[in-house]
Amino acid sequence: MEFKIEKEWDQRTVKEFLYGKVGVSRAVLTRLKQNERGILLCGKRVTVRAVLKENDILSLELSDTADGRVSMIPPRDLPLSVVYEDDFLLVVNKAPGMPTHPTRGHYEDTLANALAAYQTKNNEKGGVFRAVNRLDRDTSGLVLIAKDQLSAAKLGRSLQEGRIEKTYLALLSGCVAEPEGKIEVPICRVSESIITRRCCEKGQGDDALTLYRVLCRYRDYTLVQARPITGRTHQLRVHFAHIGHPILGDTLYGKEDCRMARQALHANSLSFPHPTDDKTLRVTCPVPADMLELIKEGNYEITQLDPK
Repeated sequence: MEFKIEKEWDQRTVKEFLYGKVGVSRAVLTRLKQNERGILLCGKRVTVRAVLKENDILSLELSDTADGRVSMIPPRDLPLSVVYEDDFLLVVNKAPGMPTHPTRGHYEDTLANALAAYQTKNNEKGGVFRAVNRLDRDTSGLVLIAKDQLSAAKLGRSLQEGRIEKTYLALLSGCVAEPEGKIEVPICRVSESIITRRCCEKGQGDDALTLYRVLCRYRDYTLVQARPITGRTHQLRVHFAHIGHPILGDTLYGKEDCRMARQALHANSLSFPHPTDDKTLRVTCPVPADMLELIKEGNYEITQLDPK
């Protein structure tokens, strides 16, 4: 990554520029300092105390492989739908049934494995898998992945600050009466379970807020657009079950449904500030076939969706 020094940074130090302009974390700065080509000023290695001049070129080596952080995730030729990509990040449309990260029993069938194979095909050396957000195995939709340490740090900070907005489509059991609503109930882990969550009293769990609006009502289910303002584990699944309308096909918080072999939940829209210039980037993806079939059953046109 290269930066041409502007007049406002003339006579400032590299350290001031990296913290003030680039926004590096201390961990990233440490790795840059340890790498022989981590910080170059006009082609020469310098310390962070070096003084900048207008029109200087500052180069940073931010690739994972530059400091020996080679991925141990084996590449596997799995379906991977890339919706957006540039030099710093990519956004993929994860298929339902695919875990995001390797876990017990799923070491070679994950999004991370598919990405490693994708990088190999594109002559990119596999680095650390840096998913900024994650989806449950049976939830489909958009996952944001950073390509380098700095982008990951900036996007992670944006996520913590609530600047990454995620929008989902969900099919809920039953008929939701209100046209829109807000669910603001804390979520905590069910005792002795590492997976299951439940709603609880304030002070007993993590605060959680979900906004939703009804898009279409069917005979015994409802299509809603949902925005999790917070990012708790299973938040949408737990919150909708809490109001008596579990997500269709969600066997953990609802019940089996012959129409859906998984929970009918799809992350269809993602907006975030780009790590290089802070400009908002918005990405969308189509609804998968299993959900689309039920949505069209009521003659609802998916093109009517307003992602705002």
